Amino acid sequence: MALVAGMLALALAAAGLVIVLADMATTSTAPGNEAQQQASPPARASGKGAPVPGKSLATANPLYRTGRLADVNCAPGALPAGSMSAYRRFLIRVTTCLNKAWGAQFRKAGMPFSKPRLRIITRKVKTPCGSWNAGADAVYCSTDRTMYLMISKDQVRNPFPLGITRLVAHEYGHHIQQISGIWDYYWLVRSMAGKARRLQLSRNSELQAECFSAVFMSTMRGTELVTEEDWAYTVDWFKKNGAKGWPQNDHGRGPTQAAWMKRGFNRGTPGACNTWSVSPRKTL
Repeated sequence: MALVAGMLALALAAAGLVIVLADMATTSTAPGNEAQQQASPPARASGKGAPVPGKSLATANPLYRTGRLADVNCAPGALPAGSMSAYRRFLIRVTTCLNKAWGAQFRKAGMPFSKPRLRIITRKVKTPCGSWNAGADAVYCSTDRTMYLMISKDQVRNPFPLGITRLVAHEYGHHIQQISGIWDYYWLVRSMAGKARRLQLSRNSELQAECFSAVFMSTMRGTELVTEEDWAYTVDWFKKNGAKGWPQNDHGRGPTQAAWMKRGFNRGTPGACNTWSVSPRKTL
């Protein structure tokens, strides 16, 4: 695919990393929509120095010890311009690949696995997690464990297969965080945190989901879908544009987003995506 077409499509449909976290009240642990556009102080424990319940689910999750993500020979086929039915078929096939790859990984970890639901829409909807996030092209709602993917006419006219695959894989990354227990820790600590700490936790979550996405993309490295040229362009796009348009640093700066994309893609393992144990400087 020509990079010119990819550039236009990515600008329209792959503002990638940028996930809009609902700003939850500090007294609530109920998660809101985890939304994304296509290619955005220490926790208080009960008693000084007391451990936060469930922290090991984020910092030492069994998934981190499962090695490379399973290569399921994903080949979702072509994505011709101008066909919504082809777009739907492509997204369903990509999701099927994700189910197979991550299902195998959970079996290696000895953990129960469940598939997310996929809902493809053409207009904003209200999910069980709340109102649609402004400017978002996709949402993962943990309440019904559903990925909502909104496909616009522009995206149908100018499809970028790598861009939409990365987007689906990112939303799927949030599902992985949900069913693995990582989010149990995230939402608990976030409910007790001040503003600065909430932003840090948001970056931990979003950058990990992007890294999980890149791990999946690495299983198709060198294929027609994930060419070296298109992947390099996509990473560079996020490096330059990934943080634009967001008033707070809740997704990580552009170079930080690109760094976690590279890390996941080059290593190909969920363990490469442990954003919860690294220095905060690496998630700014």
